Amino acid sequence: MNSEPELICVIEDNVSIRKLYEVILKKNDYTVVEFEEGNKAVEWLSTHNPLAVICDDLLPDSSGKEIITSLRNFSHGKVLPVIIVTGFAHATDRERYLAMGFDGYISKPINTSSFVEELRHFIDSKKK
Repeated sequence: MNSEPELICVIEDNVSIRKLYEVILKKNDYTVVEFEEGNKAVEWLSTHNPLAVICDDLLPDSSGKEIITSLRNFSHGKVLPVIIVTGFAHATDRERYLAMGFDGYISKPINTSSFVEELRHFIDSKKK
């Protein structure tokens, strides 16, 4: 399964935040596919290989841990960069999410001026 080069998958249940990501990403020449439910995103990701996945932790039907566990079971899921973007911003949260299998951690509220740069960093780190 080949990577879909400029496609970013966004899994976020908050419409305003999802639209913010979409605007920022499209402004930087990415194509965005959005999901507000984790199960639908996982189903789509079973047959698609985007450049990266941006994932919220608390969704109506699943958690970030459930999503990352499912994604890592796909043949292409081991190399798929998955970044958690969450409001959990305590000192130990970053390490906890990385231990779950996420490739990157960004706390909310995001810094709109550095968001794409952070995303690119996580994508590039996964390629090495």
